[in-house]
Amino acid sequence: MAVKGLIVCAGKGSRLRPYTLNRPKTMIPVAGKPILFYAIEKLADEGIHDIGIVIHPSQEAVIYDAAGTGEKFGVTLTYLYQNEPKGIADAVATAESFIGTSDFVLMLGDNLVKEPLGPLMDQLRLAEACILLTEVVDPQHYGVVEINDHRIVRLDEKPKYPKSNLVIVGVYAFKSGIFDHIRNLTVSLRGELEITDAIQRLIDQKNKVSYVITHKNVSDVGNTERWLEANTWMMDEVCQGKKLISSDAVLIKCTLHEPVIIGPGCRLENCSIGPYVSMISGAHLVECSIERSILLSDVTILGTGQAFSNSILGDKACIKGQSGTFAKGRFILGDHSQCSWLEE
Repeated sequence: MAVKGLIVCAGKGSRLRPYTLNRPKTMIPVAGKPILFYAIEKLADEGIHDIGIVIHPSQEAVIYDAAGTGEKFGVTLTYLYQNEPKGIADAVATAESFIGTSDFVLMLGDNLVKEPLGPLMDQLRLAEACILLTEVVDPQHYGVVEINDHRIVRLDEKPKYPKSNLVIVGVYAFKSGIFDHIRNLTVSLRGELEITDAIQRLIDQKNKVSYVITHKNVSDVGNTERWLEANTWMMDEVCQGKKLISSDAVLIKCTLHEPVIIGPGCRLENCSIGPYVSMISGAHLVECSIERSILLSDVTILGTGQAFSNSILGDKACIKGQSGTFAKGRFILGDHSQCSWLEE
């Protein structure tokens, strides 16, 4: 029986507001492409062509408009609905009839992972579950795994006092038996049904739970800092040190420092761009210097000397400077925001 895929996307993305007020968190662009697309492509790369996507009903129009039925990825997408954000295990429970008796790979839609999925799928042949782990410096913000003699003995979701620095990345492989444990879960102190509790039940009942530790890039795109971090390493992956410029972009007297992504409809004049700058589309920039930043659609920067880095500018954000003014620093501007400097 073919392995299926499941991507959980129903979260509100409150820590990424205001950018997630008008778009689902999984539609946040990284290196010029929505996070969700990377998850779909990663599953497709492993030959997984039947993929369920768990969304909130309010997200349907935006996500379906972008991803459709999955034809452009060479897969079939089935949309499943989680009406309230009750945790990852609750999101997985909505997919029980879709998964049936198949093995499946679960991915969190706001995670980016460089590690191939093959090793997890291979280990699932001799286990009830396999989870992807990585080492972090702040494990209290994640699901933490305690290992003894090469065996997972305990999982804790965002513990106050972590017992290790190994955390769950957000990629899992399961046999369908996990649903038996999810059905019997009770709400945690965080008010959610935790997937870590379901996995702990497997362990407590002496089922084998395997793991793979990755030393490659991973990002949980949970806030603006992680978003910028993910954009940086993913641009290295996508650009391979090159400039990716749309054929209809217009650049006049500009200097580019790779990697750079410039989307369709952009017009740049007398600018220094990069490294690690991605523009989705429609940007109009005049006399500015930008590095390590993300520009969403239709951003405008007009002035003499604006220089900034580590910035995120939302759709139709606008920065204007009058002749003789100068602005330098970091800008985190939501959709339709405006910022101006006037000559004193």
